[in-house]
Amino acid sequence: MKLSFITQKLMPILTMFVMMMSTVVSAHQQKEAYSSILFNERTNNIEVSHRFYLHDAEHAIADILGSNSDLLSDPTSQQNFATYIQKQFRLLDQSKKTLALGSVGFEVEGKYFWVYQEIAQPDNLSAIYIKMRALQDEWPGQINQINVEYSDQPTNGNKVRSVRVSEDDDWQRIEIER
Repeated sequence: MKLSFITQKLMPILTMFVMMMSTVVSAHQQKEAYSSILFNERTNNIEVSHRFYLHDAEHAIADILGSNSDLLSDPTSQQNFATYIQKQFRLLDQSKKTLALGSVGFEVEGKYFWVYQEIAQPDNLSAIYIKMRALQDEWPGQINQINVEYSDQPTNGNKVRSVRVSEDDDWQRIEIER
């Protein structure tokens, strides 16, 4: 098949346009964050880690903390963002009593901003309620996925339960079957 003169001239331009657009699309916010709640049998703690795309966090921090914030290199901005995340994440026990998580720290690692929290595991915990509102005030389409991992004593294995929390969601209940 012989290409017309116009097609021959337009093809390289169209190819370049498609390549540029794919780069632009990949640079946009993911609008998704991941949290992990681990029931650590060795330490008897509930360990929580929150992972945010640094690109998303950088865009949101300007509105949340002020336009001169810099998550990549400013420890004060990092601490303020970590505090914001910790205020947006809540755990309750099966009786709906608050599980007051303590701050373990935060870090920038590659393209992610991590926030860490923990609390000693309460006795006889059979369920938890989870609320995660981080960045949903900035982006109504923000999805926060939370994975809960705990040991299943009868089978000597680990179980993982997951919930995806959108802006319209309220408390999410997860049964802890041990």
